[in-house]
This record gives sequence, C-alpha cells and structure tokens, in this order.
Amino acid sequence: MPPEESFRVTPYEVRGRIDYERLRELFGTQSLTPELLERLGQLAHAPLPPLLTRGIYYSHRDLGAILDAHARGEPFFLYSGRGPSGPLHTSHLMHFELCRWFQKHLGAEMYIQITDDEKSWARGLPREETTRWGYENLLDILAVGFDRARTHVIFDTRSIGAIYPLAVDVARRINFSNVKAVFGFKPSTSIGLIFYTALQSVPCFYPSWIAHRPVLCLIPCGIDQDPHFRLTRDIAEGLGFPKPSLVHSQMAPGLQGDRAMSTTGGPEENALYLSDPPPVVERKIRNAFTGGRATIEEQRRLGANPDICSIWALWRTKFAPDDREFAQITQDCRSGALLCGDCKANLLPRVQGFLKDHAREREKVRSWAESTILESPPGPRTSGTGTPG
Repeated sequence: MPPEESFRVTPYEVRGRIDYERLRELFGTQSLTPELLERLGQLAHAPLPPLLTRGIYYSHRDLGAILDAHARGEPFFLYSGRGPSGPLHTSHLMHFELCRWFQKHLGAEMYIQITDDEKSWARGLPREETTRWGYENLLDILAVGFDRARTHVIFDTRSIGAIYPLAVDVARRINFSNVKAVFGFKPSTSIGLIFYTALQSVPCFYPSWIAHRPVLCLIPCGIDQDPHFRLTRDIAEGLGFPKPSLVHSQMAPGLQGDRAMSTTGGPEENALYLSDPPPVVERKIRNAFTGGRATIEEQRRLGANPDICSIWALWRTKFAPDDREFAQITQDCRSGALLCGDCKANLLPRVQGFLKDHAREREKVRSWAESTILESPPGPRTSGTGTPG
C-alpha cells in the first residue's frame, strides 16, 4: 500500500479505517455489479446469500469466466484455506459458507488448504502447535456442511507428498524480487515464507494438473489475500493452467470497533470465537462497540449509525438471513426505534443457538476429517505443466 494511505491492507497486516472502493482501485480489481450477481442467481436457480446481496463480497477478478464456463456445462472448483494459529471466530467461516453455497447450487468441487507450515514461519509458532490448530480448525470448517464426495483437504505438512512436485514447478516461475515487491519481505524474513507463495498457488492448479486438462478455479477470500493470488495469476498461463478467479470480501469488523476481527494482535474481546462458552459470548456481545448515541434520549431523537456498529455487522453477515428482518433492524436502528441494548438482547439467542448447532455438527465430522486429507501424490508424471507428463 502507498505510504500516504490512512489504512494498510496486506496478507499479514490490516489496520486503519479501510476505504474499500479506494482499496479496490489500488488493487486493480473489478466491482461485483448487480448485473453479474443477477446472472449468478439465474445460473444457480437459487436466491443469492446475504454475503453477496448485502455488499459484504464486493469485488472480483474474472468471476464472469466462471459463470461462462458453468453456462457451457464445464466444471470449475472452489479453493479456500486457513492459516492455523488459534481458534476460529465467526467471521472465519464467512468464506467457507459462501463456498458451501457455490458447491450446493453449482455443483463445484471444494479444495481446502490448511497452511500449518506458513503460520509456523510467519508467527514463529512451534510446528506442532500450528498442526494441532490446523486439525481443530479443519473440524470447524467441515462442520459448515460441505458435500463429502466433493470436498478435499490439502493439509500442508501432511499433504506435501501430493503437492510438492507441482510446487517445485510453480516456484521456478516466481523470483524473490516478485515476493519482496508484493509483501515487503526483509532480509530477516524466513525463507519458508518466501517459498510459501508457491505452496499457496498449488491448489489453484492441482485439479488441472491431475486431470490433464484446464479446470477453472474460484477463490472466495478477504481482499487482504488478493496479493498472494496476483502472483499466482501472473504465472498461471506460463505453466499451462488457467488464471484463478476471485471474489473478495470486506474485512469483518471486530467487536471493539475499527479493528478487523482477528485471532492475533488484538484483545480477546475483539473476536467471537466458535469455542466461546455461553457466559463469555454474552459478555462479549453486551460489551461490544455499537453506533449508538451517548444517551437514550439522544438515540431516540437522532437514531444510531449501524455502519460503524459491530452488532449490526453480525446481523448483516449471518444472523438475520431474512432480508425483510434485516431491513427492519437497519431501519429501526437508524430511526432510533431500536436501542442498542435491545438489539444486543435480540442477537444473543441467535448467536448462542448457532454456536450450539455448530458444536454438534463439528463432532459429526471427526472421522471424515481424517479421511479427506490428501496424503498421496497422483500417478507418476515428469512435468508440472497442464499437459500430461
């Protein structure tokens, strides 16, 4: 990001109040237009999820290519991942919930990458710790409800035999100057992180590689992850693979205000973890930052500002799936008819119910989690390109 910007967004740092339209322009991505969303809904033969209709996902790279392929009857696949350094919070599920929608309504295969190696290099955590968190995070991800027959997991330290031959070919196309320019790496940066861009690129190409033919890839992710995949897109055609397409979300705000909800670099109260017990969930919601006024009388008269409210953001992303209910919450907030305390009280049982249901689904996927991790390479080949070796 240019130094004059009042915010900073990279794969390793998000800070400041983000101007998302300015960020989209800086990254050179395309707007997720109503026309494109309408076409997606028509192809899916299903209502679009709130993540798409409420502007949470707002940017893309070549989503039209995915829709064109699907309209022609050609397959595409989904790719998303998790860098495990701690427990998941509610906003971490956002990308996987959108992937589940695409899988359900457009029949796509799903590839999930657990980058336990990257978090060890980036955070200095013991590998045993990131691997343990990787498995715990994977249970939460699979509990979202993916089709078991169409879902595959690349767990980096366990799947390295399957992905390393392709990673070698990817790495040959990426120079240190490329990753240094994109990520600002210093001489003290772990050489593992320098190689990591190759590893993160592998799932974008893996289905094409094993199928011996081009298969398009769609990546739902936070816009902070776009720099990784700009490098991937730059080298794709030279390797004989199609460029991956992306849809980008805004960053989910933390419970304490401007900061993005995060497992690192902030107070525990800033994130709503999937493992939080009911008393902790209640405390966090009761104490969450809102867009309310200083006094009840002032809020009744002037209304509140939902655009800066962490509670409204939770309603927006997950807990008010009915559009009419969400519109009413927003209207009542702006008019002063709904006070912040009442809004929090209304939200709390939705959150508690969701976490209870999620914990139950999490237990159901334990045996599946082990069986779906890729650990063996495909058949012998001599080339990592898109043509048969």
